[in-house]
Amino acid sequence: MAPPLGNDVHTIRPEHRHSRRSVLVAAAALGAVGALGAAGCTRVASASDENGGELLDRLRAQGVVRLGIAGEIPFGYIDSNGRLTGEAPELAKAIFKRLGVDRVQPVPTEFGSLIPGLNSQQFDVVAAGMYVNPERCRQVIFADPDYQMLDSFIVRKGNPKGLHTYRDVVEKKAKFATGTGYAEIQYAVEAGYREGDILIVPDQVAGLNAVEAGRVDVFAGTALTTREVVRKSGKAEATKPFAPLVKGKPHVDGGAFAFRPGETKLRDAFNVELRKLKKSGELFRILRPFGFTKAEMTDLTAKELCGG
Repeated sequence: MAPPLGNDVHTIRPEHRHSRRSVLVAAAALGAVGALGAAGCTRVASASDENGGELLDRLRAQGVVRLGIAGEIPFGYIDSNGRLTGEAPELAKAIFKRLGVDRVQPVPTEFGSLIPGLNSQQFDVVAAGMYVNPERCRQVIFADPDYQMLDSFIVRKGNPKGLHTYRDVVEKKAKFATGTGYAEIQYAVEAGYREGDILIVPDQVAGLNAVEAGRVDVFAGTALTTREVVRKSGKAEATKPFAPLVKGKPHVDGGAFAFRPGETKLRDAFNVELRKLKKSGELFRILRPFGFTKAEMTDLTAKELCGG
């Protein structure tokens, strides 16, 4: 059984990682970049790679930074009042103000187009709670993670089938669902669940509905999204967070801001301010309104998540 997330969470180190969403095929990603252009987004000025890039200086001169967001609650989205919010945008506001950039401007796009959009200069930084993994590290550079995340299940009240891990789902032949492109697909398959038997739904709300209606026994998602979506449910609950087993070992994912490969000066300056926020406790105060707990605070680094 994968150990639950507890007070010793910072000792958990990832052995293998999947993205919070699976990486889309190249054709789809390129198509998404085209969609960005069609939406009328102007390009940001390109920066030289020399001496770590010039983008930080440019942003200070302009007084505004463009954030690539994916419209995903609670990571980065436009609320019902038309206001940019989410854990990543709110953190970006705090850090970039400290870096001398007073305003942030959202550039909404699909999740799969975030990295292509960043590298084609549609925006300056990805602010979408993106999981750091080796494949993405070959395309962009990441700040250190601002949060870490384990998995959890949505089950019926009382958890009648006793489902706490992916192995439980397999052994008890439970009807299993997760979201489109979710990393949890791979975790279930790793445990022995047949991929063709997984019910794929759009998101955690659809997953909750499927559990409440009895169409499935369990929906898998991140610990944060599952606990938030069941808050008002009278029929379902979220299980205790746990670390999925990959190659027999527990692991944990971490989400971070992404930058173009040449912009090490900006990334490094961002990391300096991020470390200050972690040390002071301000990071937790920023993320807490979006459902994050102290268990999701982390000392993971981009280097170890990138694989070395």
